[in-house]
Parts: sequence; C-alpha cells; structure tokens
Amino acid sequence: MTKEQKNEAIEILKEKFNQYNNFYITNTEALSVAQVNKLRSICFNKSVEMKVAKNTLIRKALEGIDSEKFSGVYDSLNGVTALLFSENAKEPAMILSSFRTENKAEKPVLKAAYIDSAVFVGDDQLEALKTLKSKNDLIGEIIGLLQSPVKNVISGLNAGGKLASLIKALEDRQPQEA
Repeated sequence: MTKEQKNEAIEILKEKFNQYNNFYITNTEALSVAQVNKLRSICFNKSVEMKVAKNTLIRKALEGIDSEKFSGVYDSLNGVTALLFSENAKEPAMILSSFRTENKAEKPVLKAAYIDSAVFVGDDQLEALKTLKSKNDLIGEIIGLLQSPVKNVISGLNAGGKLASLIKALEDRQPQEA
C-alpha cells in the first residue's frame, strides 16, 4: 500500500467516524470468508456499515479527529479488526449476538465499542450493549412519565365531579323520604 493509498484510507475512515456517533471494534480473525460475507450481508440488511481496516490506519484516523476523545479504544486495536458503524447504538450488538447464536460460535469478538462518547471495552460488555435504549426510546419514556401525573389529576377531577353529583343526588333524595 503506497503512502497515498494509506492517506486516502485514513480520510475515508475519518469520514465514517465523523458520520456516526457509534462504532464497534470487533475481531473477525477466526471467521471463514463465507461467514464474513454472511456477517456483511446481515449488517447491510440492518443498516450497519462494516469496514475492515488496518489497526494503524484506524488509529491514525481517530487521532486525526481527536486523540483524547478516542483514547479508550486504542488498546483494542490489535489482530484482525472489523469496524461496525451504525446510527442505532444497539443494532451492532444485536447482530453480533444473533450471529454467534446462529453459528454456535464465540466469534466475532467485541474488542470495544464507542457509543456517544462512552467507551465499552471487552467482549463481556456485549450484553450491556444489547440492552441500550435509543434516544427516541428514552424520550418516549420521559414523556410517558411526565404525562402520568397529569392523567391522574384529570382522572381524579373527573371522578370528583361524578362523586359530587352522586352526593348531591343523595342529598336531594333524603328530604323527600323524611
């Protein structure tokens, strides 16, 4: 690879890192070509972009953007590395997990994940990443929590109106019986 080709690859990687707030660093070393192609196909169908690159080029691209921001992932750049880029932080974790289950294998291994400025290092983090909620899910939950007290107050007021009319009806009834 010439220096010009390396610089071009670094620029392409920089664009990807700037485009996505989430990326996963995985080890696909023990996978066959057919398995890698199957993984690529699954990623494509789920709108996850998969790129294989040399660790030094990945590191230079990250350092070129912000060396401090990505410092937590540098130690994970070893062996064969595939990058998974996604808008949805949870999707690559779901893909990796289901791919392992389908193939009854331990690979691909999660080396690290960068999710909205948080770094998750190690394959043991995969379960935690599968349970992440998207920004829209969290916003929906907050709106639901905020609406709940309002609904209770309105319901109480409506019930109070019915209760008041029932008491009034009972009061009106008592003088007639006496």
